[in-house]
Order: sequence, then structure tokens, then C-alpha cells
Amino acid sequence: MVEMQRVLQSNLSDVLLRINAACGRVGRERSEVRLIAVTKYADWEWVRILAGLHPVFGENRPQQLAERCQQLPAVEWHLIGHLQRNKVPLALRHAALIHSVDSLRLLQSIAAGAVPGRRPAVLLQVNVSREDSKTGFGADELPRVWDSVLEYAEQVEIRGLMTMAAESSDPEEARPVFAELRHLRNLLSQLPATRQRGIRLSELSMGMSGDFEQAVEEGATLLRIGSLLFHGLKADSG
Repeated sequence: MVEMQRVLQSNLSDVLLRINAACGRVGRERSEVRLIAVTKYADWEWVRILAGLHPVFGENRPQQLAERCQQLPAVEWHLIGHLQRNKVPLALRHAALIHSVDSLRLLQSIAAGAVPGRRPAVLLQVNVSREDSKTGFGADELPRVWDSVLEYAEQVEIRGLMTMAAESSDPEEARPVFAELRHLRNLLSQLPATRQRGIRLSELSMGMSGDFEQAVEEGATLLRIGSLLFHGLKADSG
């Protein structure tokens, strides 16, 4: 148990130092960037110990999100994986932020399921890399359907955008994807309808274990990191 905590603390410290350095390289305030600890492949004991060191976690599956949220209610839990419309009620009950709203139909379902007076917070997932294997709004499509998106702004708090870069051994290949998401956010933020409704689109969820430094340098505010935090641990450790 002590060794497990030592490894987790060391991994977390290393990631935070790298985030600090990336912010410094581009003159960003460290407070602008938050780390989301991704628990998809993590043993429960690892998650429990890390929760004593870090306050924000992300889970890919709504059911596991609900279970872990009940076990660690002090943690801020985000849903970062694909959300089916029949799992919307579960996500609304437990997620502080839903990163993966990938269609107007899903946004409509979230708006319909929202409790009056309590707007769920969401990010719109954009398939910037244009891969057939990924879901999300097209980068060219989103400006065209933006008026339709804004129809749900009274029921749903649209905080920003999310994307995933293509897998690559070279993290620099992710940079154009992150830059394009930032440019898209800036474009949408300046549209008259966005400004009239007071929507800020302040969040950019982009960057994972292999490319988070490039994401920070391109404007990410939320980093989804899992494997780096749990590196060096074995499933039967402790």
C-alpha cells in the first residue's frame, strides 16, 4: 500500500511538472489547465489512493461512473467516453461535466432529461482528425448547425469543445488537430448568437498521455490522462 501510494504520488508529480513546464513555454497561467485523471483501466485500489492526492477524475462508461461516484462522492467525476442516449439519465445524475456530446440528437436527449433549474454542463465532441472510427460533430459541420445547437442552451450549459487526436508515435502530429479545435472554438465564440446568449465556450478538452504537452501549448484547459498516472503499477500490487 505504501509503495503504491509512492508510485502514484511520483507519477502525479511528474505529470503536473510537465503541465507547468508546458504552460511556461507559451506564457499561460497554470490555473487555466486542469488534469482529469482517467480511470478506465485502473484497479479500484489505485483509484481510491489517487483520490487522496487529486480531486478530478474521468470515467468512460456511465455505469462505472455511477458506481465509482457513489464510492468516492468527494471526487469531481466527469464522463469522457461515448454516451448512448439510453444512458443519459445515469450521466445526468453523476457527471459534473459530460465531455462527449457528439450529435444534436444526444444534445436534445440531455436537454430533455435536464432537471428544471439545473442545467447539465457539457462539451461538444468534434471529430477534428476526420477519422471514420471516431464520433463527433465535423469541424466543418459544427458552424453550420450552430444555431440548432444554441436552441438547447437554456436547458444545457455548453462550456466548450472536446476532441481526440489520431494515435501516433509522434506527439507533434497531434498539434494541428489541437490548433484547429482552438480556432473552431474562437470562431464559434465570436458568432453574434453566441455572444448574445452569453455563452463563453471556455473549455477545450484535448490532450491525453501521449500528447498532453502539445495540447497545453495549443490552449487545452482540460487534459484527460490515465496511463501516465498509473505507470509502474501491477494489477496484483499492494
